[in-house]
Amino acid sequence: MTLLVINWSSVGVKTLQFILSFSILVTLHELGHFLTARWFKCRVEKFYLFFNPWFSLWKKKVGDTEYGIGWVPFGGYVKISGMIDESMDKEAMAQPPQPWEFRSKPAWQRLIIMTAGVIINVLLAIVIFIGITWKWGDEFLPGANMTYGVYADSLATKIGIKDGDKIIGLDNKPVDDIMTLPRDLVLNSAKTLQIDRNGQPITIPITDEFVKQLNHNKLDGFLGIRFPVIVDSVDEKSAHFTQDRLQKGDTLIALNDQPFKYFNEFSTMKKQYRGKVVALTVLRGKDTVLVKAQLDTAAQVGFFPVGELSKFFKTVVHDYTFSESITVGTQKCFATLGRYIAGLRQLFSGKISAKDSLGSVITIGNTFPGVWDWERFWTLTGIFSIILAFMNILPIPALDGGHALFTIAEMITGRKPSDKFMEYAQMAGMVLLLGLMAYALGLDVWRIFK
Repeated sequence: MTLLVINWSSVGVKTLQFILSFSILVTLHELGHFLTARWFKCRVEKFYLFFNPWFSLWKKKVGDTEYGIGWVPFGGYVKISGMIDESMDKEAMAQPPQPWEFRSKPAWQRLIIMTAGVIINVLLAIVIFIGITWKWGDEFLPGANMTYGVYADSLATKIGIKDGDKIIGLDNKPVDDIMTLPRDLVLNSAKTLQIDRNGQPITIPITDEFVKQLNHNKLDGFLGIRFPVIVDSVDEKSAHFTQDRLQKGDTLIALNDQPFKYFNEFSTMKKQYRGKVVALTVLRGKDTVLVKAQLDTAAQVGFFPVGELSKFFKTVVHDYTFSESITVGTQKCFATLGRYIAGLRQLFSGKISAKDSLGSVITIGNTFPGVWDWERFWTLTGIFSIILAFMNILPIPALDGGHALFTIAEMITGRKPSDKFMEYAQMAGMVLLLGLMAYALGLDVWRIFK
């Protein structure tokens, strides 16, 4: 039954965005290794997007290098002659070093080759954040500007938030953007929320248990923004009206004579009428109109509501010149990295659970929207680029950071680790990484069927 209720069209769009995003990240990351290896006269045997166990989807040899596309879309690689990597080519390493091999190059050159991919990912993230900032600017909804307040979901009601409350402060600091509040609650170790309830200020304590539960729910089940149900457009393919029909600008106020004011109330109310004909009371200009429509099996009427925050609330909009975008975009890039590191700190401190936070390519792919949205696509690509850089520079064998650490140690001590030591270190790192990947994938599969 789980497979039957999946929106496969949405899954397809998410998958395409995921593959495109990571193709960009992986290709440019490996290109960093490739170009610097060639710069220092190393022979590059393979340059692959995705992994290719047993066979390749496409390959072509140009000069000394085989270029190809694998069939396992979890990454990519370059195979540099004379380098101990995931290929574990022990036979080649047993031969005397050749001038074109990685192991024959000075330590400083090997260090540049190993860190080039990370550097490319950092630069790419900065460029992407600058471009996003310049193209789309920023739009914020301050908590104090929420005309209709919030609707309190299950987690919010547990800590004392009520429908209509305005969230105005976090640890006595103004909430500049209500959209980032759940994330800030998890990452900033907040202790209190300040709310405005019918003009009265109230402080609500935030417990560690609440933060754990919010993270467990993937930031869902907390609160949302209340706004009226106004028709933006009708989906002619899915809408089925039996009396009159909805029009752009209509405001829905009742369902089967049950009144409601806000979209969240309407969404909850209509679920009990899946597949049935319902009567919608609509305000159209100064008139009240009755529209009858048959809901589909997902309880959808077949219209798109007005969802732009600026239509209902006074949002704060910032547009930037290109020169301003350079500064602001770079700050956003490293602020993103800072939030990621803060999340890791909470993970290792036990404030959030590993089983709730870790995820595989399934979790990553699911962060992309079910419809194509270039702003969201590039934002996620920028986020993943800076995270990929950080993860790769960690001093773990089998990662760029592990190789770099051994090279730096060699430069300081003047002693190069033996090939045998590097082989064992590579194997240990691969076992660790593969184990972590298997654990994360198992969590995702468990979440799907749960």
